Amino acid sequence: MLAIYLAMLETEQDQRQFTRLFEAHEKKIHAVALRVLGDPDKAEDAAQQTWLQLLKNWDRVSALPWKETAGYVVTVSKNCALDILRAEGRTVAFPEDWDPPAQEDNQEEYNYLVSLIRSLPENYRLVLELKLVEEESNQEIARRLGLSESNVAVRILRGRTMLRERLEKEGYHHDAV
Repeated sequence: MLAIYLAMLETEQDQRQFTRLFEAHEKKIHAVALRVLGDPDKAEDAAQQTWLQLLKNWDRVSALPWKETAGYVVTVSKNCALDILRAEGRTVAFPEDWDPPAQEDNQEEYNYLVSLIRSLPENYRLVLELKLVEEESNQEIARRLGLSESNVAVRILRGRTMLRERLEKEGYHHDAV
């Protein structure tokens, strides 16, 4: 399968970088998909979709610092698995033990922010994750979730407002969340 993915890349440098990414994260991507889907065949489909999604966004992925790629590919894998569930008409809550990518600086503040995002209702949590973690456009999120773009924009606005209000209750005051 790796050979097919490599054929989609133009330069040898990109091919080397993708091979490194593939070898480092192939098992992790499959494990995340399997945990979400519970079916090895569907997990394989989700893993393949993950690699295709990473290739589709290769400019963004290849520009990430290496230490951030693990969190990014895990998030893409989880979302590809959730897309399969949605296509089947099923949904699941994000696993509570799922560990999103974390920056090493300000780890305590980051963990607190992650806990706040996790505490949001799922419809806001999912949209914010796609917007802030995966950096998807409102149009991409709308297509992925089967929502209108205006609905996505409203959920992002309300989710950010909820986060801001919760942070302000804790004594944090910042103009951008």
